[in-house]
Amino acid sequence: MTRLPTPPSLAAGAEPADVVRWVAEHLGDLALEDPSDIAAGVARGGQSAADSALALLDVTGYARDRSTVLPRARRGASRLSPYIRHGLLSLREVWDAVADAPARDRGKYRDELLWQEFARHLYARVGTTLGSTLVREQPRPPRRPTDVWADDPWPTEMRCMDETVRELHDDGWLVNQTRMWLASQWAVRAGADWRDGEDRMFSHLLDGSRAANRLGWQWTVGTGGGKVYGFSRWQVRKRAPSLCRDCALNAACPVEDWPDADAGPRVDGPDLGSGPVPAGPAEVDGGSAEQVWLTAESLGEQDPALAADDARPAVFVFDEPLLRRLRLSGKRLVFLAETLGELGDTRPLEVRRGAVTDELAGRSLAVTHAPVPGFARRAATLAPVEVHPWPWLVRPSTESVRSFSAWRRSHRGPLASGA
Repeated sequence: MTRLPTPPSLAAGAEPADVVRWVAEHLGDLALEDPSDIAAGVARGGQSAADSALALLDVTGYARDRSTVLPRARRGASRLSPYIRHGLLSLREVWDAVADAPARDRGKYRDELLWQEFARHLYARVGTTLGSTLVREQPRPPRRPTDVWADDPWPTEMRCMDETVRELHDDGWLVNQTRMWLASQWAVRAGADWRDGEDRMFSHLLDGSRAANRLGWQWTVGTGGGKVYGFSRWQVRKRAPSLCRDCALNAACPVEDWPDADAGPRVDGPDLGSGPVPAGPAEVDGGSAEQVWLTAESLGEQDPALAADDARPAVFVFDEPLLRRLRLSGKRLVFLAETLGELGDTRPLEVRRGAVTDELAGRSLAVTHAPVPGFARRAATLAPVEVHPWPWLVRPSTESVRSFSAWRRSHRGPLASGA
């Protein structure tokens, strides 16, 4: 059992390099990279960074520019997803923040927030089954030794792939358009297993969540519904024309034409029709806990269990067995450490490394319910004495999660319509 020193706080004057050194020293053996290669990603962790990003949010032009890849200055994406993923910002906060935006931009942006909520509902319903094919097998194009992707589904010879993968590795964040490029190239073009590609992308994304990432991959490659997203040169020319102009394969583009990829055969997947979605308690269950158990799903100052008592100490555990298995990029660990460092400025915070159930055994814990299967397993063992509701944007009930449109139909009204 290992207690770690609290990470340096950027809010108290530490530099990102200080946090990188902390991660390399205390968690470096668990990271994807060698400890000496760990670096920070494109987004700073912590509540202050999240609040600043939200205060600067302006979605004017989002409907027009949301899929722009290059030039970067014209991208319409908000880059709030790392803060949403780790509970530094709730979907409700972000939803309300764009209330005065132009109607078309507001509607498009809120659609993306609803997609995130749908992913959480689906994951709460099917759990780890989301890592298996839901509806149809993925397309299986013939593999030819002459294909530029014969050795790597994301070949560096293709500038669109090389630059996108470089951004994923360096920044830990991508616009949705290039996420679809990578997924489609990996599975639809190269025929590699979508699960392996999803794992590789997940390990780098600062906003990496199994709910959103797996759903995005399944939607793109057709395993979640049957409609395949076909990546081709057309998208690159439209969204990032400079990549084609400067590509060594410009005169012989291997993705010049639309891929010949029909939906695969149906599989006997989980029941996605109308059924209950586990949502956790609607009101606080229990009380009088001595310490707040923080999870990676909810690290914001407004975490319900944290906010219920400003003076109550908190504890976070870097899950050693899980991290050793996942081998996440160090930039993801840096983001978490930056967030914890700032939290440690506001209240007593204990940071530990080990198996969560071992590190927290026998404690009187308050926690915010998290709609992920790992939380359910650990909570069943730890038996928190105080459980707070998850801040759903749309609280689940009995509904279909067969498709985003079917899910939206079950949540008709001003919220689902983006009004």
